[in-house]
Amino acid sequence: MTAPTLHMIRNHHFWLSPERVLFWEEEKTLIVADLHFGKTGHFRKSGIAIPQSVYQQDLQRLFHQISFFKPENVIIVGDFFHSLQNKEMDFFLKWRNDLRTLPFMLIQGNHDILKKDWYSNASIDLVDQHLSNSFLFIHDEADFNGPDELFVFAGHLHPGCIVRGTGKQSLRFPCFYFTEKKCILPAFSHFSGLALIEPKKTDHVFAIVNQSIMKLK
Repeated sequence: MTAPTLHMIRNHHFWLSPERVLFWEEEKTLIVADLHFGKTGHFRKSGIAIPQSVYQQDLQRLFHQISFFKPENVIIVGDFFHSLQNKEMDFFLKWRNDLRTLPFMLIQGNHDILKKDWYSNASIDLVDQHLSNSFLFIHDEADFNGPDELFVFAGHLHPGCIVRGTGKQSLRFPCFYFTEKKCILPAFSHFSGLALIEPKKTDHVFAIVNQSIMKLK
């Protein structure tokens, strides 16, 4: 993995990984959004042949990030799972058993619709939002109506940006999107679309290109 990139927010160190996660150094916390575990199984049940290897690779990527950063906590800002329970949830439970002592907190997203006792059995703390220091973790930043002094971390959008070449060619890539008061994380799942952002001059955009971080502005 390419070395993570440092981004400072209010004197706190946040490390951006090309594997689409954020590591908060001061709190030893891994932050991730929109994993959509079980999505490939949901599509297969609908007759769409999506290989299960996509899901297995995502689980392995998450494990590698945990092994690399060695967090003491994991915060998922919504859409950890995609839909109702399917066989892929059983694979997750087996995976989770190997990391049972690592606290997982899930900010409930619009796709997180499993029964609450399922999350409890998986040792996942399910909450509507989470406040730590002056940082607020929610799923959709459009739902934020709190005080201006808070900095918001959110997912939901699946932010993407356009990277232009020397000619007229251009490509779309997932990105970390920072404004003065918020961070929108990229979707962790590779099996997800992109919503193009329109950054202002004061914003910071970090594109994820070929397993590396590219700062655009």
